[in-house]
Amino acid sequence: MRLRRLTRKRATDEVYESLREAILTRYFRPGERLQVDELAHKLGVSLTPVRHAVQQLATEGLIEIKPRSGTFVATLSIEDIEATFDVRIALECLAAEKAVARITAAELAKIDDLLKALKVPVKTEDELRRHEKANTDLHQLLIDAAANHRLTEIYNGLNAHLTIARIHAAERNSSLRFGNRFKVEQAEHAEIVGALKARDAARMQTAIRAHIERAKDSLRNAWLRHD
Repeated sequence: MRLRRLTRKRATDEVYESLREAILTRYFRPGERLQVDELAHKLGVSLTPVRHAVQQLATEGLIEIKPRSGTFVATLSIEDIEATFDVRIALECLAAEKAVARITAAELAKIDDLLKALKVPVKTEDELRRHEKANTDLHQLLIDAAANHRLTEIYNGLNAHLTIARIHAAERNSSLRFGNRFKVEQAEHAEIVGALKARDAARMQTAIRAHIERAKDSLRNAWLRHD
């Protein structure tokens, strides 16, 4: 007997991907209650794959299942945010050490395109979403350039929590949505990429640490200001 190649995704996988995207793109807001039967109806599937997908998302920390209360999109504490950013610093600095030796010309060209996209002025919600995607893609490219699949896997799980943190903070503080931070980000990204092109791991790690620490402080301040 031979195993045949599967050509279709399991329903659970499709439901998981759909719900995860809905959480990370703000279709479902932090703290919002999710009705499993309603989700199954909207997605056109039975309850079983939805329940399995919800359990998987709960394991990742994107959904909270509260006994006798219901199922909710995860919320974060300021301690969660700070811990997540600290781990992000460690992962991106490790990636920098590997990426300076392994980055390809094609990857550098993609990074340059993303830097250009990040210079586009942000004045509307749609422009903000495009900016955030370009920002995420830039950091993801730096991680991928390290060519360490385990590092990439851990980072991707962490990045979901960072996205939720940004949503929380942006809803509390409009300056994080349309503020002066974009010019600061541009300078920080330029320094990171400049160090990468110079193949200077120490300089790149210093730039990454400063960039992420500044972002952490900004989110922390926005959070505390409205508590």
